[in-house]
Amino acid sequence: MPQLPAPAYPAEVRARLEADAKEVIARYPGSRSALLPLLHLVQSEEGYVSRTGMAFCAEMLGLTTAEVTAVATFYTMYRRKPSGDYQVGVCTNTLCAVMGGDAIFDRLKEHLGVGNDETTEDGKVTLEHIECNAACDFAPVVMVNWEFFDNQTPESATQLVDDLIAGRTVEPTRGAPLCTYKETARILAGFPDERPGAVAATGGAGHASLIGLKLAKGEAAPQARVVGPRGEAPSDQPQKGAEHLSSHDAPQQTSASDPDHPAGPAAEEGE
Repeated sequence: MPQLPAPAYPAEVRARLEADAKEVIARYPGSRSALLPLLHLVQSEEGYVSRTGMAFCAEMLGLTTAEVTAVATFYTMYRRKPSGDYQVGVCTNTLCAVMGGDAIFDRLKEHLGVGNDETTEDGKVTLEHIECNAACDFAPVVMVNWEFFDNQTPESATQLVDDLIAGRTVEPTRGAPLCTYKETARILAGFPDERPGAVAATGGAGHASLIGLKLAKGEAAPQARVVGPRGEAPSDQPQKGAEHLSSHDAPQQTSASDPDHPAGPAAEEGE
């Protein structure tokens, strides 16, 4: 059956959101470009993007609700149903999975009594698996409201969610101090984080992520040590071909350098 029109926000909520929305829209040369931050704004009000929130965004930007819905359903950072104060995302992509991400996710599902994209009965924690947290050198990684908790184990992740539910202070491995999901959504909408020290806190990439950049800049010497076959002691002598840091640095067999496989004339279009 067709749904009834979405209910409107209460007058005082509408007035507050409208003032914030106008501030966001004024940042862009075209109002349509403000849709993503406006979706974060309405998410900061209810903890998810409701039909009421999408109707509000459509009205403020002169769009149809279908256009807003198409965007809200495309990006996974927009929740489509009520969720917890803390969004706990476990990376289950390849590297994190083999390093223990799958075990962490299974343990948390059992410990919390919820499945993927489900919320605990007290409304504190929503659990979900995430394809990649872009922090592979700290695998396995858990994120809480998009803040990093690195090098996790099933035991440490269980303690983490227990602390969140109990209201104990939890400090991310890197990044700003933790806040609720609604507060995070308002920051993502482009409003300043007023908490003392939150802006100064940051989380940089790890050594494994930066070593290639340091090598390129000449800030780190290439390692000559080579790991030998299993069962043999490592050798400190470069092996044949080890002078190249990457296969991309070695001469490649191209049509110009490989006379045995010359490139033929380019075919005419359609041949």
